[in-house]
Amino acid sequence: MIDEIIQNALREDLGDGDHSTLSCVPENATGVAKLLVKGEGIMAGIELAKRIFELYDPALNVTAFINDGDPIQYGDIAFEVKGSSRSILSTERLVLNFMQRMSGIATQTSKIVKLIEGTDVKLLDTRKTTPGIRYIEKWAVRIGGGYNHRFALYDMIMLKDNHVDYAGGVKPAIERANAYLKETGRGLKIEIEVRNEIELAEVIALGNVDRIMLDNFTPEKIVAVLKTVPDHFEVEASGGITIDTIRSYAETGVDFISVGSLTHSFVSLDMSLKAKFN
Repeated sequence: MIDEIIQNALREDLGDGDHSTLSCVPENATGVAKLLVKGEGIMAGIELAKRIFELYDPALNVTAFINDGDPIQYGDIAFEVKGSSRSILSTERLVLNFMQRMSGIATQTSKIVKLIEGTDVKLLDTRKTTPGIRYIEKWAVRIGGGYNHRFALYDMIMLKDNHVDYAGGVKPAIERANAYLKETGRGLKIEIEVRNEIELAEVIALGNVDRIMLDNFTPEKIVAVLKTVPDHFEVEASGGITIDTIRSYAETGVDFISVGSLTHSFVSLDMSLKAKFN
């Protein structure tokens, strides 16, 4: 999947040729470039950058000075790449685009993880990702210390509010989901979203799900309802959770907190790839 993402991105950027480079840089020219960090945060994308260079030109040589997950600050040199000047120039923007975004996501994730340190809760991402590069963004979440929720629609059954409403309620949604798994022979986990205490009580009574998502419950309400939830259910809090309130949610005793802003409201970390001359 990573290679497919890279190849698609290269096709998008190169088209029938990097004519700026082809027109003025000799074919046999070689050079060195350094990846300059121009912000502060968590590095993400080093391994991806290596793979981009390798796929485009296996003769390029990368020396990394910083690893994915390391803290970075303005002026740091993340890596140097040596080899064909044309190859370096033709891959420059793709490397920067991915690394800046990945580092932004990892930085934001790390900040939120620090806010819930000392609790047992796991910070999850969501499917609110950029179409076509979800794997890259979820990779960045892991680098930042978070965890991935389901990857896509096919690897978990997640009964959201619309599923429940279209199915005719909590009971038919759960029953049909379990019947589907039995009929198809799939071993997927089932999660269901509940909007209030009535739906929660229905789920507890019915069982046959692995995780319950408490949607837009306040921390106080979560503390109260958790007393009624048997231990064999995993519990996730989601909806309306901000940096200012996430600590109070983490202290309720839920197992997971999912935050869509990890991948939809981050700020890219500024970087540049500059030619190096001794």
